[in-house]
Amino acid sequence: MTDNLIIGSDSEVILHFDLKLEDGSAADSTRVNNKPAKMVMGDGSLTPNFEACLLGLQKGEKKSFTLAANDAFGEPNPNNIHYMDRSRFGADLEIQEGAILAFSQPDGSEIPGIIRSVAGDSITVDFNHPLAGQTVIFDVEIVDVKVAPSPTPQGDQ
Repeated sequence: MTDNLIIGSDSEVILHFDLKLEDGSAADSTRVNNKPAKMVMGDGSLTPNFEACLLGLQKGEKKSFTLAANDAFGEPNPNNIHYMDRSRFGADLEIQEGAILAFSQPDGSEIPGIIRSVAGDSITVDFNHPLAGQTVIFDVEIVDVKVAPSPTPQGDQ
């Protein structure tokens, strides 16, 4: 077993990452709590474009990638901006521009929405990813690479 596995489509990866905007402001980082992220390539935790940046790297490598909006979180979709009546929010809830609120979906899951404006009883909520439309810089440090465990076959036991 080699200690220097190269990241492939079947790898389990432990990594530190910093996600920054073009102006250098931090958007996300595993270093804040010094807790690296663990992911399996292809598990959906990263978009295909972010995963493509990791392919071929190995333990100990550090790399920086700049991704245009279309390759990162996409462009804002005007269909993801909704106008809601104030009555749909709790009476005791303070609604402020820039606040991020969780909205329940019909299936019970939650999706974050950013309050973009409040005009009387009309509240504009943006359900686009907060980094949509932004070029991002993805700095990674590969902590470890392993072969991902094979899923256990169901039924044939």
